[in-house]
Amino acid sequence: MSNRHRIPFLTCTVTVNAPTNLPETLLRDKFDRELIALLQANARESTANLARKLGVARTTVVARIARLEANGLIGGYSVRLGGEAVARGVQAFVGIVVQPKAGREVIRELTKFPELLQLASVSGEFDYMATLRADNTARLDVLLDQIGEIEGVTRTNTSVILALRIDRGG
Repeated sequence: MSNRHRIPFLTCTVTVNAPTNLPETLLRDKFDRELIALLQANARESTANLARKLGVARTTVVARIARLEANGLIGGYSVRLGGEAVARGVQAFVGIVVQPKAGREVIRELTKFPELLQLASVSGEFDYMATLRADNTARLDVLLDQIGEIEGVTRTNTSVILALRIDRGG
């Protein structure tokens, strides 16, 4: 691929639904762990290159990936923007408090926001912690107003991300 067609801020990742130090019942052997580690490093790696790196046949890699996907251990493949693409927008953590028994409806409404990167149930002061990415602060302000207007949301608290110091996610 020539340099003019490269997208330097684009990274593909594999979503693993559990850590790689799983019991042997889920990860058959060291091969599974090595394969997942390679996919997490570069989900776009060809099966031929994976096979070469692992010292096995390409069909073995294809079969193992299919089994890991079928068992739900590999939950999907995604694109994670980095560099310039992330720098162009604004990200924020939003703590969300909801009324009792309103969680399902709030989650259903939040899934409609394409700017929602993550939503986690948390203990402590908030019921949920959301990570949002907006094009600019004006759009973030609108999103926060829309989240606050969702039936069942009683309070939000927002912290804008100024700089990402360590990013080990995928």
